[in-house]
Amino acid sequence: MTFSTADLHDTHESKVRVANVLMQSYGQKARFSGPIATVKCFEDNSLVRAALEEPGNGRVLVVDGGGSIRCALVGDKLAALALNNGWTGLVVHGCIRDAAVIATLNTGIKALGTNPRRSVKQGQGERDIPLAFADTIFMPGHWLYADEDGILLSSAEL
Repeated sequence: MTFSTADLHDTHESKVRVANVLMQSYGQKARFSGPIATVKCFEDNSLVRAALEEPGNGRVLVVDGGGSIRCALVGDKLAALALNNGWTGLVVHGCIRDAAVIATLNTGIKALGTNPRRSVKQGQGERDIPLAFADTIFMPGHWLYADEDGILLSSAEL
């Protein structure tokens, strides 16, 4: 993958949106892109697991955890599941855990930070809906580009 979000922004400035949120990179891939699939949940990762159990087909799963830093929505097992099922990467508006193990996986994950506490599992949340955070809207089916500089969104592949 040889894109740069800075170059994409400069070339397609009128077609892209910047996600204004400071996220850390986890996993071995700092750079990833693909069509967006979404999960909205709060301190309950049941629907995150359900999504990652499905074939990713090169998509990026965007998880709106409400920005909560009180527990992790993704750990090493879910990160490995994503990798094995063909998800290109994850963007988590919340926390992950098992960061040392995730650092060894050939995947890309952006998250606000880490927390060792696991989430509850009550089946709460929504899937495949527009998500509003980071001063933008993450639309299912639109494209996400992530690298060391940040996250860009586009309604079509660039």
